[in-house]
Amino acid sequence: MTDRASLLDDLPGDLMIWVLIVSELLVFGAGLLAFLAVRLTDPEGFAEAQDHLHRVGAGVNTLILITSGWLAARGATAAEQGQPSAARLNLLAAAALGLVFLGSEFAGLSGLGISTETHAFYTFYFLLTGFHAAHVLAGVLLLAGLSVRPTPDATENAVAFWHMVDLVWVILFPVIYLVH
Repeated sequence: MTDRASLLDDLPGDLMIWVLIVSELLVFGAGLLAFLAVRLTDPEGFAEAQDHLHRVGAGVNTLILITSGWLAARGATAAEQGQPSAARLNLLAAAALGLVFLGSEFAGLSGLGISTETHAFYTFYFLLTGFHAAHVLAGVLLLAGLSVRPTPDATENAVAFWHMVDLVWVILFPVIYLVH
C-alpha cells in the first residue's frame, strides 16, 4: 500500500487536478477515436479536406504552445523557489502565448466558406480544435489569474492543467494536420 501512496504523493499538484486531467484526456481520446473511425469510411474525402488546412501555421502554433508550456513550468519553479516576480512574468508570458495560439488556430478556413457542414472532416476538426481552444482559454485565464499571487501549490495545479493542454495539441496536430 505504501508504494501506491508514494506514487500519488510524487505527482505534481493535487489528486483532483489529476482526476480532471485524466477525464479530459479520455474525452479527447474518444473524440480522436471517432475521428479516425469516420476517416476510415472516406479516406480520400478526409485527405482532400485536410489539404485546406494550414500545416505550416499549425506547426508554428505547436512551437508557440510548447514554448508556452516551458514558460509555465519556469513559472511553477519560480513560485516554488519563492520568486513571485519571476513566477508572475513567466505565467503571464505563457498566458500571452496561449492567446497568440488562440488567435491563429482557426485562421483562414471561414474565409474559404468552410464550416462544420462542409464535410465530416471539418465537423471533427472544429469539434476537436474548438474543444481544445476552450481548454486553452481556460488555461490562459488560470495562468493570468494566478500570476496575481502565484502560490506554489496553485501554480503547480494550473501548470499541470496547462501541460495537459499542450499534450492534447501535440496529439491533435499530427492526427488532424499531417496523417493522410
